[in-house]
Amino acid sequence: MSDTPPLRLTRDAKRLVTLGQALSRSGSRLEDVYWEDQLSALIAKMLGSKKSRALESVLDFLVNDDPGVYEIVIELTETCSESLTLTQRDTDWDVLLVSAPIVAWTRYRLPEGKLSPAQQQGVREAFAQHIAAEGALISMLPDLITFDQMPQSFQETRLWTQRLGALAIGSSGEPCPVRPPADTEGMLADARFAVAAIAVPRGQAVFRWQDPERSAVEAREQALKDWTEQVNQLLGTLFTGCQTEVLLPDAFYTTNREADRRIRPMALRAAVTWLQTAANLPGEDLRAAIVACGQTGVEEFRIGFSPRMSNDVIYGCVWPVLSKEEAIIDAVESTQVDMPESIAALLKELGVAEVRRLPGIQPPEFCDDCGAPFFPNFLGEMLHPELPEETDMEPVHFH
Repeated sequence: MSDTPPLRLTRDAKRLVTLGQALSRSGSRLEDVYWEDQLSALIAKMLGSKKSRALESVLDFLVNDDPGVYEIVIELTETCSESLTLTQRDTDWDVLLVSAPIVAWTRYRLPEGKLSPAQQQGVREAFAQHIAAEGALISMLPDLITFDQMPQSFQETRLWTQRLGALAIGSSGEPCPVRPPADTEGMLADARFAVAAIAVPRGQAVFRWQDPERSAVEAREQALKDWTEQVNQLLGTLFTGCQTEVLLPDAFYTTNREADRRIRPMALRAAVTWLQTAANLPGEDLRAAIVACGQTGVEEFRIGFSPRMSNDVIYGCVWPVLSKEEAIIDAVESTQVDMPESIAALLKELGVAEVRRLPGIQPPEFCDDCGAPFFPNFLGEMLHPELPEETDMEPVHFH
């Protein structure tokens, strides 16, 4: 670990590293607050800069050189990109970017997320009634969006927060830039997000459960119950043929990570169910190989499915790694990845006859022609998944 930032970083980037190191060595809450304020001001400046790679360069340096400082800097960077203060008519407003995930799995095609005007109004009213604090101002994206349409950088997230926040307080009518949805044909599990900005006068509560007269835990549970009931009533027809789980709206990055966690087992469950119906492969005729993939460390696990008497890969699932604890390698004693036991356990629970965990880390290979990820077979070969010709691709209900 080095205390000196590399020369290739910009002046602001080097200052950011130095401030992060100072905060990591702080011995009191008062000193913490001092360094956090300095860091937040610098991060906000960098988020508004045209040099969009500056923050990413700092994080790329820290993730390997000083993981502890990396955690500090990335947490504050997320905070500064999903929340800010805007001023309108001499009033300061705290703005928080919020996402509300609906996780779904299906044998049918997943919905695109287009909402009717009545559905848009209904979801906004549900935000006001069950999620946002009394009197909060709210603005929303008009449709549900996918992961692919989410901001791809902290600068983009900051822009969404600014644009939606300005719409909420009535200071601007400029819309958020949203990418067109990618083709989700063939995806069996995914999430759709309602994205909103909640604006409140500076220092006031943002969420309904921030009530000092009530238990916050009980208030959150009630908010989730009420929100789920209303969302299911409003959007149930949109998710016909799907099994869904509605998550509680919360800060942008928090809910996105939680949606990622919920999708992973859903994707496996959907894949096995679909292979049993569409490819006519009952569990006893199905086997799965699991391997870790990544460039510098474990970034994801890939699960390749094959018929019992073949080494062809007919389908695959990606299980992204969302924390350091999920990907621990003892480089001295073994190349075996300590992968989450839940993957193998879930596959066994779903009836897959054979599950093989492959040692080591494979590079995350993709098809040059179509961009599809490669998946492992039982021999450890990374292959392009190819469904049998007799597979029934017509959508059918399985639940």
